[in-house]
Amino acid sequence: IVIFDGAKIQPNVYIQGPAIIGKNSLVKASARIYEGSTIGPVCKVAGEIEESIFIGYSNKQHHGFLGHAYVGEWVNMGAGTTNSDLKNNYSTVKVTLPHRTFDTGLMFVGSFIGDHVKIGIQSMLNTGTVIGMGTNLFGTGFPPKFIPSFVWGGGNSFTEHRFDKFLETARQVMGRRKVQMTPFYEFMLRIVFENTRPTREEFFKSLVNTQPRK
Repeated sequence: IVIFDGAKIQPNVYIQGPAIIGKNSLVKASARIYEGSTIGPVCKVAGEIEESIFIGYSNKQHHGFLGHAYVGEWVNMGAGTTNSDLKNNYSTVKVTLPHRTFDTGLMFVGSFIGDHVKIGIQSMLNTGTVIGMGTNLFGTGFPPKFIPSFVWGGGNSFTEHRFDKFLETARQVMGRRKVQMTPFYEFMLRIVFENTRPTREEFFKSLVNTQPRK
């Protein structure tokens, strides 16, 4: 177990190695961190985490299970956010990307969560769920297993996340950690937003086509 400088471990925490707790991160009271987990710098984590990677500057501060997952930077998960990493029939997990669904050949696969994603309280993520960057996800039930970047909504009700509103929130979030958004970083975000627009349009069309007939 490697615990970097400035990390804080609150009472009654269980950490099973191999595991890494990054610089200036916080592991909250009674958290359970199981083997194979890496918590990057300036993260706040709680609940149950197993074989998952937090790149950095992301929060999972409340109860809920996250297993075999990849979490980018500047992610925030509301209380109770939980992902499935094992199918009920114990078959291998399939992952969906634009224009392609493939079988991972693995029995345990959780979620892939992009940078600047926000997930509402009590959210449930299915095995192999992919969430693109800049997405704000909320609502009841399991969302689609693939959600493109810069989407706002939940269930089968989604819209494009307004870039100006996203940028305003991102600046606030980064500023709270004393990280300034540089012009180059903002330019990169704008490029990703524009380049992922066709994928969002296809995603919205697919939701319309799958609505039940009245």
